[in-house]
Amino acid sequence: MTANTAIIEHIVGHTAILTLNNPPANTWTADSLQLLKQTITKLNQNKDIYALVITGQGEKFFSAGADLNLFADGDKGNAATMAKHFGEAFETLSAFRGVSIAAINGYTMGGGLEVALACDIRIAEAQAQMALPEATVGLLPCAGGTQNLTALVGEGWAKRMILCGERIDAAKAEKIGLVEEVVEKGQALDAAVALAAKVAKQSPSSVSVCKTLIQAGRHMPRTQALPLERELFVGLFDTEDQAEGVNAFLQKRAPIWKNR
Repeated sequence: MTANTAIIEHIVGHTAILTLNNPPANTWTADSLQLLKQTITKLNQNKDIYALVITGQGEKFFSAGADLNLFADGDKGNAATMAKHFGEAFETLSAFRGVSIAAINGYTMGGGLEVALACDIRIAEAQAQMALPEATVGLLPCAGGTQNLTALVGEGWAKRMILCGERIDAAKAEKIGLVEEVVEKGQALDAAVALAAKVAKQSPSSVSVCKTLIQAGRHMPRTQALPLERELFVGLFDTEDQAEGVNAFLQKRAPIWKNR
């Protein structure tokens, strides 16, 4: 386990657990955003890591987003720098080659919700509250919020949350498709780690290209995505994992993935 003022990293099997650690509300800073980008880049290079889980330190907050004191002086240069850090960090997370899961354990606001939106899967505790309240203070969600939220819940609910500033609870979030599962208080991390452990049973090579194809559907016409699907299917036959997976099944044994 490695610890610092912003993120605690812990490895369990083939899963990296990243705990946002900036009390009292686990807010983002330029340093923590750059650290998140660096950490995910490092995990991408570690072939023993198949999944990552992000959660918040403590029982009250997953993350309250950016510290508004950063924008109080109205400095456009500072705003541009922070927007760049947010974008680079969360886009790096979205592009993580494995499966990313947000274990939402409390209030999840602004940039806190945006980091969860950048993950592949979201598990929320029953008491969690979620919102993108940036327009309430004259700002907008600039770390993928307008795009990722719309892709998940549709334009109507994205407009309710962003344009009307509507805060939703975990039950409503599950109903509209913002989160995939709701668990009892204190159970999100365990549920996320258990789900991440299932990823280790999948071929890492397959997971990576499947994720690429699923996310391509957000911007690529089906007339392009379907041929790409077939092309990447054939491409898997260049990997050792393909032969290992098929032969392990035929031999009735567990596969030993090499992630290549």
